[in-house]
Amino acid sequence: MITEKITVGAGTKYPLNGMLTLPDDVSAPVPAVVMVHGSGPSNMDERVMKLTPFKDLAEGLANHGIASVRYDKRTFAYKKEMAKNCGTVKEETINDALLATAMLKIDPRIDSGRVFILGHSMGAMLAPRIDAEGADVKGLIMLAGTPYRLEEVMVKQLRRSSGNSLLGLVVKLEDKIFSKKFNGLYEMSDEEAKKKKFAGNLSLYYFKEMGRKTAADYLLESSKPALIMQGERDFQVLANDDFKAFQDILAGRENTVFRLFPGLNHIFVEAITDNILKATKEYGTERHIGEEVISTIADFVSSCV
Repeated sequence: MITEKITVGAGTKYPLNGMLTLPDDVSAPVPAVVMVHGSGPSNMDERVMKLTPFKDLAEGLANHGIASVRYDKRTFAYKKEMAKNCGTVKEETINDALLATAMLKIDPRIDSGRVFILGHSMGAMLAPRIDAEGADVKGLIMLAGTPYRLEEVMVKQLRRSSGNSLLGLVVKLEDKIFSKKFNGLYEMSDEEAKKKKFAGNLSLYYFKEMGRKTAADYLLESSKPALIMQGERDFQVLANDDFKAFQDILAGRENTVFRLFPGLNHIFVEAITDNILKATKEYGTERHIGEEVISTIADFVSSCV
C-alpha cells in the first residue's frame, strides 16, 4: 500500500488536506473511489469518536487493488468560515467531491474510466447528485444512505430518541419545534427560505435546496451502476425503513445491487447497542470495518467494466 498526502482544491479559497491511497502495484492504471463524508464536520478518516471508517476502507480497498482519495471536509477544515455562511450542500460537500474526482481522473496511475463515488450517510444521499452535477463516474457506492429528505430523517431520528426521561421530554419538544419549522418548506420562495433560520446561521434554504430531488430521484434518472449497502443494526438509518424504501422505489432498476449486513451498525462495524441514546457507547469503542464489507465493495468495482 502506498499513501501520498494531497491537497484537494489547491489554489481555491478552501484547499483541503487529503490522502491518496494506492495499491502496491500501479504498473497499470487502477480503479479508484472518492470518499464523501456524512453530515457534520469530519476529518479525512471520517472519525467518529474511536471509529475511522474512511481510513479502514482506504486501506482495505488498496489490498484489493483499488485506489482512493479521502480529505478533510470543508466544515472541519474551515469551521468558523463555514459556520458564518454554510450556504448549501454544494459549498459544504459537492464542489469538493467534484474537485477530488477531477484530480483522480488526471492521475496516470488511475483508470479514469473506472472512478467511483463512495458516499457514507449524507454522503450517500448526495452521491448520485455529485455524479449528475459533473463527476460523471463509473458507478456509485452508497453506505447507510436514505431515499428520504434530510429534514425527514432528522425528525425521525429525534422521535426515536424520545422516551420517558427528562431527555425524552426535551427531544419531544425539539421534535415539535423542528417539525413546525419545516412546515410549508417547499411552498416558500427561495428568498423566504434563506431568511428563515433553522439553527445558528443555517437557513431553511439549506434543506429546501437539497430536498428538491432525493437520492432516489437522481438514481431513477440515471443508468449508472449503484451498490446500496446497509447495516442491519444501524439505529440512525434503518434497515426496515430507509433501506427497504430504496428497494421498493428502485425495484426493477438495472445495475442496482443491495446488500444488508447482519449485526453491523451505521459505521459498518459490529453493533454494541440498538439504542440511539447510547451513541457514545456505540461509537466510543474501537472497532474496524471487516473484510466482508470491503470485499463487497471491491467485487462491485470489479464487476463494473
